[in-house]
Amino acid sequence: MTHLFTNLRLLDPEAGTLEPAAVLVRYGVIAEVLNHGVTAVDGAEVIDCGGHVLAPGIVDIGVKVCEPGERHKESYRSAGLAAAAGGVTTMVTRPDTDPAIDSPETLEFVTRRANEAAPVNVVPMAALTKGREGREMTEIGFLMDAGAAAFTDCDRVVTDTKVFSRALTYARSLGALVIAHPQDPGLSKGAAVTSGKFASLRGLPAVSPMAERMGLDRDIALIEMTGARYHADQITTARALPALERAKRNGLDITAGVGIHHLTLNALDVADYRTFFKVKPPLRDEEDRIAVVEAVASGLIDIICSMHTPQDEESKRLPFEEAASGAVGLETLLPAALRLVHAEMMDLPTLWRALSLNPAKRLGLPGGRIAVGAPADMVLFNPDAPFVLDRATLRSKSRNTPFDGMRMQGKVMATYVAGSCVYEAN
Repeated sequence: MTHLFTNLRLLDPEAGTLEPAAVLVRYGVIAEVLNHGVTAVDGAEVIDCGGHVLAPGIVDIGVKVCEPGERHKESYRSAGLAAAAGGVTTMVTRPDTDPAIDSPETLEFVTRRANEAAPVNVVPMAALTKGREGREMTEIGFLMDAGAAAFTDCDRVVTDTKVFSRALTYARSLGALVIAHPQDPGLSKGAAVTSGKFASLRGLPAVSPMAERMGLDRDIALIEMTGARYHADQITTARALPALERAKRNGLDITAGVGIHHLTLNALDVADYRTFFKVKPPLRDEEDRIAVVEAVASGLIDIICSMHTPQDEESKRLPFEEAASGAVGLETLLPAALRLVHAEMMDLPTLWRALSLNPAKRLGLPGGRIAVGAPADMVLFNPDAPFVLDRATLRSKSRNTPFDGMRMQGKVMATYVAGSCVYEAN
């Protein structure tokens, strides 16, 4: 029940440091952070970390687990194993299942399934409107009592501003967090890629980056009107950033996230109509990618997530325009994110604030920190270990990753939830 982690470099996103240290864990909680020279404590089992980096486990907002309805794509068991192998200690799951998670009964079902099957923490979100249809808001209070951490219709935009404003007002009265997908649905309907010369040459239906800006502008106006707590699930374009910056400067309770694929890939990766690169929103131009990376580094964009969206082979092995959107990301989130560090676009503490500390703080979760009294949800990783990704080795039931065959750097050596090892590299 007592473990001493020694011979490690401690990554503390709160303090912004990466230093040699030792960590004492008792009964699943961090009991003490010690000098790196400490190699033994009475009654503690010593775990030699081999000089690797020990960090708070990743808190991943926006994971799709396909229970109920599409268990053949992903189950809580397979998603939990993938998360553990990727250093994700908390999955914050989406309600875009079949049926949608829009009632306390459905929420209790998925919570029970998650507790039975997943080796990591699972925190569910619930739908903002019934059936995610944008017509009638869900019973937000009852869903909060049942354990919903936030409310979202995922990639379905609530187009009726009166319905959305009422839902925001009611959420504010309860202190609930609303997560929305900034996009103008009229402009983006049927789009497969971002507009531009490349899309024209490929003959694919496209959407302007302004659709994201227009969607965000509308949402910001409604947040200003209602005073609600709001999180934009993905900001992927340079044109949306000034609006986000103004909203924060004006004191609105707004945060923003971005998916890892938009930070590490761009529109040109679709070159050969490769459907594993089809995500929502579509991959952006390189100028947008750089601007968004810089926004993460500066803290304007708060959170990085995997936006894990399993799709089976039948959904992806189709012409690009017809193929389903989405990519798995639980196991690839950490090595993909480390590309930003190896490219010297940000340092490790900055990256970990976006991967772990900020999402935990936004949702009011106890994780995301290496501090006395915090849960011992931790990941041990070697940021420099090279490997070539083989999608056949992924633990997700669906293996629709755009990183298949790519050279990557950064391996998870072990993952701990409440001090217990849930994954250890061979």
